[in-house]
Amino acid sequence: MSKKVMHKAATRGHANHGWLNSHHSFSFASYHNPERMGFGLLRVLNDDEVAAGMGFGAHPHDNMEIVSIPLEGELAHKDSTGNSKIIQTNEVQIMSAGTGLTHSEFNHSKTDPVKFLQIWVFPKERNIEPRYEQKAFRPEDRVNQLQTVVSPDKNGDAIWINQDAWFTLGSLKEGFSEEYKVHKPGNGVYAFVLEGEVEIDGEKLGRRDGLGISETEAFQIKASGDAELLLMEVPMQ
Repeated sequence: MSKKVMHKAATRGHANHGWLNSHHSFSFASYHNPERMGFGLLRVLNDDEVAAGMGFGAHPHDNMEIVSIPLEGELAHKDSTGNSKIIQTNEVQIMSAGTGLTHSEFNHSKTDPVKFLQIWVFPKERNIEPRYEQKAFRPEDRVNQLQTVVSPDKNGDAIWINQDAWFTLGSLKEGFSEEYKVHKPGNGVYAFVLEGEVEIDGEKLGRRDGLGISETEAFQIKASGDAELLLMEVPMQ
């Protein structure tokens, strides 16, 4: 029998700083909920909207895998390893903070907001050399199929993460149905609906709802309508 935890969109933490409008699926900054300290080794899932020309100034991190997925607009990235990049929709960015780095993330546009997901996962190996990677993924390759964008396979098509974790995206048409098989025993999956309606293991989810599912080897995904879905598979301990 699988174990499940449901987080409806409206129950997330929320902070509106004017330049930043952020919803937190798990405890973050001034939002603290002891029952929401993460899902397994998934620690942060922030749904951020940053106003035109604004952003996060240089700040430090260490020993965290940080994934950014732009949903709308362009994100300008700079870090202390010498990277200066623009991240666009259909691209995914990862930083292994490792022994420590500083970075900044700004809205590249002076006229339009940027919307992106900021995701933190605890690393498998601590104190590695900081690293950065970003990659574009073809949106047509996730229509009615699950497209792996993050994985622990250094030689695969996805970007590499220093953890036994797999992130997949799907642009699912109404009526789509598929079984998701967990890659590694003991891992759980946190499903996050970007748009539309999905049924996962019999649970109905709407826009920005999250569902953590663990203690199972597989589960069924059904699209109740057209939907955009992100699945984050992570070790549970």
